[in-house]
Formats: sequence, structure tokens, C-alpha cells
Amino acid sequence: MSTLSWIILASLLGGVLSLLVAAVLTLNTRASWLSMLISYAIGALLGAAFLNTLPGAFELSENPTQVTSIVLMGVLLFFILEKLVLWRHCHLEDCEVHAPSHDIVATAVNQNDHDHGRSGMMIIIGDTFHNFVDGILIAAAFMVDIQLGIVTSIAIIAHEIPQEAGDFIILLNSGYKRSTAFLVNLLSSLATLVGGVLAYFLLHQMDFLILPLLSLASASMIYVAMSDLIPGLHKRPEIGMTFQQVGLILLGIGTIWLVGDIFLHEH
Repeated sequence: MSTLSWIILASLLGGVLSLLVAAVLTLNTRASWLSMLISYAIGALLGAAFLNTLPGAFELSENPTQVTSIVLMGVLLFFILEKLVLWRHCHLEDCEVHAPSHDIVATAVNQNDHDHGRSGMMIIIGDTFHNFVDGILIAAAFMVDIQLGIVTSIAIIAHEIPQEAGDFIILLNSGYKRSTAFLVNLLSSLATLVGGVLAYFLLHQMDFLILPLLSLASASMIYVAMSDLIPGLHKRPEIGMTFQQVGLILLGIGTIWLVGDIFLHEH
């Protein structure tokens, strides 16, 4: 397949597949599955960042400090964006967005009060922007190497599933019907495809942007894993749950390593 075909396929899978799985989890209120997916997503994100996108950026750069500086600035940038409520939105101190991963489903299911769509609308705006950026990062990775693009896509899909589930729950809690919430989230997920295709054509003319985009992709994955996902795992300090979390994180890392190893031998 051509590079553009890979980008389109990965963008569609990244948006639609993660939404479908998230919707199934949400409709069946399997909070334990969501918690397990979060642990797996952490491993996939960290594995993709440290085993693939960062090494790829270092290969393109003659100055390693340039890469690490962009990653550092990227982490700060994502912190600021989150503070400005572009990634997520919260009106209340104890809102659904920042609820622990193991009870987020139960919170929404048992919540009868709606906010007349306010938080739902902000979630869609933030998620659309986030998906658009994901598409750009997917395109940048594929334009360096097919294997890098695939493992980057796996990491993005892995973390999109629990995020989409959380977004879906917030939309329901904002008063949206299930069908409307699914349709709105589906349209938002198409921003991944738009971002990927636009980036493919633009990066051909501005290939000097590939290096900083790979570095920003690494920063994004590290920030999401360490800031957004890992703190939720500390809500369950039981030794049995800790072993499960560590095992699933290692499984996520192992998946990325295995995919990368398979494509390395094929090429």
C-alpha cells in the first residue's frame, strides 16, 4: 500500500475502531474493562514514545539536544493546553472528566442531573482538536517509516478507547441520547482522517516539520500516559490490582516492541 493509504487506514481505525469499542464498553457499563484498557494504553503510549518515535526523531536529527528540547517544550505545551481546557473540560470540582477510571462508568450511570449539554459541547470541541492533532502525528510517523506509523497508530488507538469511553459518558450525562452521542463522537473522530490527509500533502512541501512533529508526538504520548492516565491507577493501591496494572502496562509495551520487531525483520 502507498503511504497515503496507510495514513487513511490508520486514521479511520484510530477514530472509528476506538469509538466502537468505547461505545460497547460504555453501553455494557463494564468499568473493570475500562480500567484494564487504561493500564494497557499506558504501556502502549510509553512503548511507542521510547521505543519508536523518539529513536525515529533522533535518527533524523544531527543534534540530540534539539529533539529533547522539543519534547520538553511539548510537555509544557500540553500542560498549558490542558489548563486552557482544550483537551478536556470541567465545570465542577468532582466532575466526570476527572473521576477515577474504575468508577467513571458507575458515576455517569447513576447521575440523573444533566448540565443541558454544556460540558458535552466543550468535550466535543476539545476532542475534535485532539483527534485532528492525532491525525497529523500519524501522518508524520508514516512518512518516516511504515513500521513507525503502525506502532504510533496502535498507541493512539489504545489511549483513544478509554478517552472516547469517558467522552461518551459525559455526553450521556449532558443529556444527549445514546444515538446522538455516538453520531457526534463519530463525526469528531473523522478529524483524525482530516488531520492525517492534510498533513500528508503539507509535509511533502515542508518535510522539515517531520522532526519536530515526531518529537511532539513523543511528548504527547509521555504526557498523556504520565499525567492523565497513571494518576488514576493510584486510586487502586491494592497489591492484586497493582500486579494487574503492571502486567497490563508491560503487555502494552510488549505489543509495541513485538510489532516493531516483526516489521524490522520484514524490512
